[in-house]
Amino acid sequence: MVKPSDRAALGTTMDLATIIGIVSAFGVVVAAIFMGGSFSQFVDVPSVLIVVGGGFAATIIRFPLSDILNSLIIGGKSAFTHRKVNSVELIEEIANLGDIVRKNGPLGLENVEVSHPMLAKGVQYVTDGYDVDFVRESLERERDLYLERLVDGQRFFKALGDSAPAFGMIGTLVGLVQMLATMDDPSTIGPSMAIALLTTLYGALISNVICLPVYDKLMAKQGSEEINLTLIIDGVTQVRENKSPTLIREMLLAYLPEKHRAQLQAA
Repeated sequence: MVKPSDRAALGTTMDLATIIGIVSAFGVVVAAIFMGGSFSQFVDVPSVLIVVGGGFAATIIRFPLSDILNSLIIGGKSAFTHRKVNSVELIEEIANLGDIVRKNGPLGLENVEVSHPMLAKGVQYVTDGYDVDFVRESLERERDLYLERLVDGQRFFKALGDSAPAFGMIGTLVGLVQMLATMDDPSTIGPSMAIALLTTLYGALISNVICLPVYDKLMAKQGSEEINLTLIIDGVTQVRENKSPTLIREMLLAYLPEKHRAQLQAA
């Protein structure tokens, strides 16, 4: 049975860029707060409820309830993990699979371990003797559904990034109304003003430090994943058609940036 190798399991790691960026951004803000005063001055429960609770509630209105959890999980997993895919090595691996098929037939792939789950599924189809049209259609369907789930994750974080500042502004208006309604009692001015200002701060932080950067990262990963998955689909179909390893390399060369093509051509 064809299966992904241990290298494939180890290929998914934590995306340190996302974690470092979020921690650094919040760290700068917290450091500035401590340098200028007390941290407790910037903690206000009503403001948190307005921004986080209101923003999340407004976001879930835009999505079917059944899709919300999946979108959050898939989006978060894609943003905070990174699958290491070297396109040059992937092309070389597919060419080697083509060489095995030309020498030993499709059954020669039966005990082969490969580096990518999608490639493992394609190789299994080839081993089982499915025709090339079925192989391509099945893998393309799998790719499209995976990319669609990534888009759902993007939409969720984009919606939350739009809602958080809006509810920050709503909280500001609530605080201002409370302050103006109780101007005759000086003791209420401070708490009301805190809500008015802190909700804007919380909304801006959630949107610009978490939601919108995650949305941009998911968009970038969608593009790279689409290229790699399409490369695998084209490669597997060439293997199924019993093309030579040299021809497979040449056909897949278009997926590489110009600077990496010389590396494969020299191999």
